[in-house]
Amino acid sequence: MTAHASGLQDTADFADADRGFIAALTPGRVTDADGRVVWDNDAYAFLHGPCPDTAHPGLWRQSQLTSKQGLYEVIEGVYQVRGLDLSNITFIEGDRGVIVVDPLTSAECAAAALALYREHRGDRPVTALIHTHSHADHFGGVRGVLPRGASVPVVAPAGFLEHAVGERACTAVAMARRADFMYGAELSKGPAGQIGCGLGQTTSTGSASLVPPTLHITRTGQEVTLDGVRVAFQLTPGTEAPADMNFLLADRRALCMAGNAIHTMHSVLPLRGALVGDARLWSRYLNESLAIFGHSADVVFASHHWPVWGREKIVRLLSQQRDLYAYLHDQTCRLLNEGLTGTEIAEELELPPTLRHAWWAKGYYGSLSHNVKAIYQRYMGWFDGNPAHLWEHPPAAQARRYVDAIGGVGATIAKARQYADDGDLRFAATLLNHAVFAAPSHTGAREELASVYERLGHGSENGPWRNSYLTGAHELRHPGAESPVAATGPDMTAAHTVDQLIDSLAIRVNGPKAWNTHLTIDWHLTDERRSYRLTLSNGALTHLSPPDSRPLPGAADLTLTLTKHELLGLFLGHRRLASVAYEGNPNVVATLVALLDTPTPDFPIVTP
Repeated sequence: MTAHASGLQDTADFADADRGFIAALTPGRVTDADGRVVWDNDAYAFLHGPCPDTAHPGLWRQSQLTSKQGLYEVIEGVYQVRGLDLSNITFIEGDRGVIVVDPLTSAECAAAALALYREHRGDRPVTALIHTHSHADHFGGVRGVLPRGASVPVVAPAGFLEHAVGERACTAVAMARRADFMYGAELSKGPAGQIGCGLGQTTSTGSASLVPPTLHITRTGQEVTLDGVRVAFQLTPGTEAPADMNFLLADRRALCMAGNAIHTMHSVLPLRGALVGDARLWSRYLNESLAIFGHSADVVFASHHWPVWGREKIVRLLSQQRDLYAYLHDQTCRLLNEGLTGTEIAEELELPPTLRHAWWAKGYYGSLSHNVKAIYQRYMGWFDGNPAHLWEHPPAAQARRYVDAIGGVGATIAKARQYADDGDLRFAATLLNHAVFAAPSHTGAREELASVYERLGHGSENGPWRNSYLTGAHELRHPGAESPVAATGPDMTAAHTVDQLIDSLAIRVNGPKAWNTHLTIDWHLTDERRSYRLTLSNGALTHLSPPDSRPLPGAADLTLTLTKHELLGLFLGHRRLASVAYEGNPNVVATLVALLDTPTPDFPIVTP
């Protein structure tokens, strides 16, 4: 803490974050068509004050930086609006208009950012779009800058649409619920509450959208000219996102690193859940970036945080971040091969001094602890090899046994209080978690655990950890609160492939209820010239689609002949079955629908 605190006098990042400032959105608040506030950067005005006892000094400093809001000039012809969502939106001026890079999470925020840009740079039309990777905070606001019916090149890395949609096809509700904790969506903004998440302040809550790419980047070195601007791309799949890329504006010596090299250690596996990234590849791609672009760039900008200017600083950023992910990967593998588990490695591993003291390697968003566990998980899975952990009781059942062994809920609370008083908040939280899971209605146990979570949150350097602890405390004190984060939207559903649509149905089938039901449905999609046979048997919904025009074997209980658009209408409830051509028993649809569960988006996390 001492070395870190002494470094707080370094103001170079503040100078860089302010460089090129043109104007802020005033007030710094964005609303939707109904007047609902979907983004409020002014709520973070309290960050102008000194760090309170309820926040880690490093996270407070990072939040001061990420809360800076407005239109900034990166270099001539390249501008960013920062502080209007979790991510940045970038505007690259071309011959006829402006190329938009990563249009934020919500359409309302993207529209406000574009309006701010146009207010100061002229009413330039949007002539192209670039999506650097497949995370929703980098494409969800696209309809705010590209209205329906507009036609411009939309550039994205190979696999973008598959991963943008597929990441949530099976896990949308659970990811959205866990994102509540990670970003502190239910917390009030303030010194004792939500102060940011290290990557930015939080996620906006406006309208999510998606426009499919028209041009895919399939190889490193591929060059594209957009509105007169030469752009050279580097593919980086499996790093921060499964589909990902960096790019160089060759004639302007400006390198965009997307989310691959920013002012924090990133998450190899975010707390909301995702496919585990590959820290080994991440390091190798950063080395490649340095080799192929390092000599060609005078500035590095990204889709989070503020730019870095000057070759010496650029090389230091890329090389230290390269070494950071390599060290995490290689040392985790070294220690797992010595028999340590992920949890043990996370406790033992320490970064080298140079990385430990580099601001852009600190764990404000990703953390050494949960990144190490993610790397372990990637290679070794959930099981640590100890047979005692092979068949443990689930949390509530295990908690009742722990509490019984300790001597009841009262004795468990008393023990936990002793550990908390001694400063061991981690084990106090473990004991109190058992007490709450053993007796969920015990108000004393809930309040004790909430207090411990609050203390852990206030001491955390990592934004998502702080938000998770404080949201846990909030849920214990205010059970049943409604989640403000939407799991998905109509554009996302429309972008699903037919296979993904079927998968999204299959994961909702209530297996035990469907054990004794057998049915078949054929979909003949006239626009895709392809047929699909859905079969429900033994509680499993499976499908078959011959790769050519061969007919499906046998007759189905129900056959639908329609377009994919009409099929989506049935999925979204905009169409009735009678509006499409069908043969067979229409009651089959009602039978299937009756077997589908609708997931609860507000399920409890810190209680059973």
